[in-house]
Amino acid sequence: MAPRVVVVEADGGSRGNPGPAGYGAVVRDPASGEVLAERSESIGTATNNVAEYQGLIAGLSAAAEVGAAEVDVRMDSKLVVEQMCGRWQIKHPGLRPLAAQAAGLVGRFAAVRFEWIPRERNRHADALANAAMDAAAGRPAAQPAPATVAAPAATNTGTDPATAPPSWEPRPSFTATRLILVRHGETIYTEQRRYSGRGDVPLSERGRAQIRATATRVAALAPSVAAVVSSPLSRCTATAAAIAGALGDPPVRTDDDLIECDFGAWEGRTFAEVRDQWPGEMDAWLASTRVAPPGGESFTAVAERSRRAVTGLLGAYPGETVVVVSHVSPIKLVLRDALAAGDGFLHRLFLDAAGISVLDLWPDGGVAVRTVNDTAHLPGT
Repeated sequence: MAPRVVVVEADGGSRGNPGPAGYGAVVRDPASGEVLAERSESIGTATNNVAEYQGLIAGLSAAAEVGAAEVDVRMDSKLVVEQMCGRWQIKHPGLRPLAAQAAGLVGRFAAVRFEWIPRERNRHADALANAAMDAAAGRPAAQPAPATVAAPAATNTGTDPATAPPSWEPRPSFTATRLILVRHGETIYTEQRRYSGRGDVPLSERGRAQIRATATRVAALAPSVAAVVSSPLSRCTATAAAIAGALGDPPVRTDDDLIECDFGAWEGRTFAEVRDQWPGEMDAWLASTRVAPPGGESFTAVAERSRRAVTGLLGAYPGETVVVVSHVSPIKLVLRDALAAGDGFLHRLFLDAAGISVLDLWPDGGVAVRTVNDTAHLPGT
């Protein structure tokens, strides 16, 4: 009979951070301590945190395979435990697809509990990870020590991959999730240079012509698409429907996290009107992403839900291509994070209506921005 509750011990590390990396995971019966499953694998060149997440994913997958209903996860990675519990933000975009994959596995169980434990209590998984790192480095792999014998500690500093040296290495062992980011077509507010946030302003005649051209362009870029995901506002859903039609009608769904920033009292007003009536508030808003327009939403808040949307997409469609139809602010914030840029980026990047940007995210933490604001397909450009 399958155990109702199991313990998963997981670890990962790299020799160099990034460097030759691997993970280990053990599934145990909590009453007897019997090992029900082991997982260990070299993952090439990666960071400590990427390897730790891969260990967690392997452990949860093994727990599902043995038929567990509940899981007690024990890891000596404070970062992974705190992020999976939601107490720490996942700031580096390279870890978000891994966290999303882990969250998807968590959803398969009736309950999953996370606990941080010191390294000495995680010896078995640590030894498996070390053996995998040896294999990644081309060294003869030692046999993993049993849980009762102390094994060498993995090289694991807990460093965030944002501080790791950048790499241009190809990633033949992984498949990227590709996000094709599309801004909706023009509306009358776009043409009149008005703040257009939560107001459901429809596409203009020019906007409808734009989305037809955009649909053709997206179909040429990605003949196979897993889904089209859109902001719920009609200027986006109309754009999404045109793109889906050109692609052979893949699934289309909406995500409230992709909606435009709430501009509050500025909604529907021209840029000049806002500058004239709220000069101090506008200066403060431009100076800090934490400041919201009167009665509106800050870019910091928009960034949080944009990240949540991307994390959800990576968990739902790993290794696939997804078209994301949204607005200026969410798309800018996704690109800012992908490029590891500062807030000044938001005021320097211009995104045209119906422009296309392309972003690849790999499960080992790699990020590549392929295209930003492609408008060559638009009439009159």
